[in-house]
Amino acid sequence: MEKSIWKDAVALITGGGSGIGKALALAITKRGTKVIVTDINLSNAQLVAEECGDSATSFRLDVTDASAVEKIIKASFEKYGHLDFIFNNAGIAIAGEVQELSASHWDRIIDVNIKGVINGALAAYPLMIKQGAGYIINTASLAGLGPAPFLTPYGMTKHAVVGFSTSLRLEAANYGVKVNVLCPAAIETPLLDSDNPRDLPSVPWVPDMRRFLTSLGGPPYPVDKFAEEALDGVQQNKGVIVIPGQARLTWRIGRFIPSLVEKLGLKAVQVERSFRK
Repeated sequence: MEKSIWKDAVALITGGGSGIGKALALAITKRGTKVIVTDINLSNAQLVAEECGDSATSFRLDVTDASAVEKIIKASFEKYGHLDFIFNNAGIAIAGEVQELSASHWDRIIDVNIKGVINGALAAYPLMIKQGAGYIINTASLAGLGPAPFLTPYGMTKHAVVGFSTSLRLEAANYGVKVNVLCPAAIETPLLDSDNPRDLPSVPWVPDMRRFLTSLGGPPYPVDKFAEEALDGVQQNKGVIVIPGQARLTWRIGRFIPSLVEKLGLKAVQVERSFRK
């Protein structure tokens, strides 16, 4: 039987107050891991930590603040004497047609989805090198492995996360540090029904993301199932973890027959745009 990498380990999760981050926190707690739940919404992080149990702690964390990220990661390392996992999971989605998005939309999603991942990785990586082991797990998306129309800023940032992760994975192996990137298709989380950040300029039209993503890749996958499969993929040290199985099939088809994926994508775009008034 394969030895568990989770028992008595310590994991820090960003964006752990809801959605995928919450599901990951609950799943690794069941596997015997002490979890540090961080989120920009402190009350959400606290609720998740309470649900995880007495071994969990929570903090407010804005992943765009590199010094704050470093401070929490170093404090966690010093408290426990080791940090075995960091899940750079915090992220946002911005939807709309490219010509109708402002520079502030692009700046925000780059700051959260790219710089947020980098901030977490750069703070944890030296500590993991020092201890000679550790896992850096970054949440990307199936949108980081193919086109993401009407979600172009999101797709761009997730491609960056995939590139960062697969490149660092090869460098980090020499130090005993493993790097994995999660690439889910549509997962049943509040993100599917969320709007663009309200403090950014409004755009004339955004697609119904639940409807659109379902047309592209099928019904949203249960978040608890995703979390368990993601942790199994980390346990097996898979570099790119694509979930669910239908998404893996879509990814493989896209690699070998990109014209087919493009054709299906164009059809989905035309259908979704027909709802624009």
